[in-house]
Amino acid sequence: MKEGTFYVTEAEESSAVLRDVTDGQVHTLADNPGVEAGALVEATLEPEPPMEVVWIAEVDRTFTVEVARTEEPPTQRARETAAGQSVGEITRHERAGTGEVHVLTVPDGETESAVADVLEDEATVERAGRLGVERVEIRAEPGVVSVRYLP
Repeated sequence: MKEGTFYVTEAEESSAVLRDVTDGQVHTLADNPGVEAGALVEATLEPEPPMEVVWIAEVDRTFTVEVARTEEPPTQRARETAAGQSVGEITRHERAGTGEVHVLTVPDGETESAVADVLEDEATVERAGRLGVERVEIRAEPGVVSVRYLP
């Protein structure tokens, strides 16, 4: 038996594939308990006898994570963090309460590309699931991308 939060990587009418947001382990379900690709589920999985090669899921909660870019600029703290690190580096700050803020320093001309990568990356949603948040806000200005994981 395994309990946790899982990202739905694939969902068909008759089955689904889940990836554990903590350890990355992939689980193929014997049937689809009503989940859609791209969602997160909090569930308990058990291997289906007798061969135990597929799993049965008891889903406690299904939710999606809103990932969006905002026109708000990065905070002063994010700007200062970015100025103090080399291009290509990332710094993580805990937020007061739940969540984190990730500050990425990127080449000025590649800021929009970096924002697009964060918006499209499944890892952004998985990380939100791991942190227990349902919203990701991306703020950017040339050379700085701030990814805010918010409740």
